[in-house]
Amino acid sequence: MREEAVVPVDIIDDMSSENDDIDDEQQHISDQPAGQLACPLDLKSSRINALLRLRCRVEDAILGGYIYGKNKHKSLSSRLCITEDLRDISLWGVPLLPSKGNPSTDIVLMNFLRAKDYSVYDAFKMLRKTLRWRRDFRVADILEEKFSPELESLWYTNGKDKEGRLLCYNVFRNIKNKELEEEIWGRHHHHQECLRWRVHIMEKAIQQLDFKQGGVNSILQIIDLGNSPGNSWKEVRWINRKMMSLVHDHYPGIIYKNIFINVPVWFSTVHALNLRMITQRSKNTFIFVKPSKVTETLLKYISPENLLAHYGGLKTENDVEFSTDDKVLEISLKPCSIGLIKIPVKEVEVTITWDMMVVGNEVTYREEFIPDDDCSYGVLLQEEKKMVDSVRNSFHIREEGKIVITIDNPTYKKKTAFYRYKTKPSVPIYMYLK
Repeated sequence: MREEAVVPVDIIDDMSSENDDIDDEQQHISDQPAGQLACPLDLKSSRINALLRLRCRVEDAILGGYIYGKNKHKSLSSRLCITEDLRDISLWGVPLLPSKGNPSTDIVLMNFLRAKDYSVYDAFKMLRKTLRWRRDFRVADILEEKFSPELESLWYTNGKDKEGRLLCYNVFRNIKNKELEEEIWGRHHHHQECLRWRVHIMEKAIQQLDFKQGGVNSILQIIDLGNSPGNSWKEVRWINRKMMSLVHDHYPGIIYKNIFINVPVWFSTVHALNLRMITQRSKNTFIFVKPSKVTETLLKYISPENLLAHYGGLKTENDVEFSTDDKVLEISLKPCSIGLIKIPVKEVEVTITWDMMVVGNEVTYREEFIPDDDCSYGVLLQEEKKMVDSVRNSFHIREEGKIVITIDNPTYKKKTAFYRYKTKPSVPIYMYLK
């Protein structure tokens, strides 16, 4: 990832002065040729025009040395030096100078335009503020910072959603050491360190984005508040509130959805009040999910084979039997009814392995092998049992037949069952013992 150029400049930062700066630039920009996009974008002509105008503003601001803000106290020679340095300025590893011809520049600028409903004035102002915040918060150095291993374990990436977006998990319940929990959450002066850690993990996730047309340009973030530190909810709320503000102000388009799962009712109520401070577009990226709806909600965005098993999916770590490329089938279970999953097996001397899950559980199931030959006996593989998690089983096939899984849904709710299976040649263990 290319390092972001950070140039120390003195800026006049009050809003009225900044507005005057942008108004002053408008006359200069209107005389500039719009140029051409680095890559064609499938957009309305009005939005392409907005992008071209923003490109001109960014180009002029970088070459004029005022991308961070107007600087009225520098000599001409100092300004030329600053301009030379600013030519290499980048955001999220993408060069910002449009004349460099990097296709990713347009993708980044479009994020700011979308966040401001294609207002060039507001998008440019937002970009300026973002660059100033990154300089003042020292974001360029944050990836090199080291944090506690326990704190690092609270965040990880695992898989992709249905659209190919990176899945980022922030799991507060991973803290096992009570003393460390108190150290992290119980002391006010550690708030800033925790905030830097949250920005740190955001930047790590951004490193894996493409910033290409049709590529992966955003992430799906899942924040698990289950078993969060009970004595430190105030600190957790403070950090989440600050991050919501930072994401809204300085990471436009990066987070596709923020899904808070296992949240208590009062927590979602508090954050509903905080959401009044941000735009409707950003508000739609926040979803609060109570424990009973976690699997159902996550499956709207994540396929079963990519959803971790402890969230109700089929994915397990170091799985030697299945991969995310294996096809997953589904059946619907009507309320107060019995559903059947039939897996035909036409090969012999193979072992068939299958996974199964039902969204929301609350069902019972039974597994058996039924041979095609009417003169053969069926084999009961699993007695009727209440489902509490995803199920995996296997059976060595010695004659043609089918695996039949009977699912009893006693509830008044329609449910969905997902399953997958595969066969592979094998020899029964007893053959090795002969």
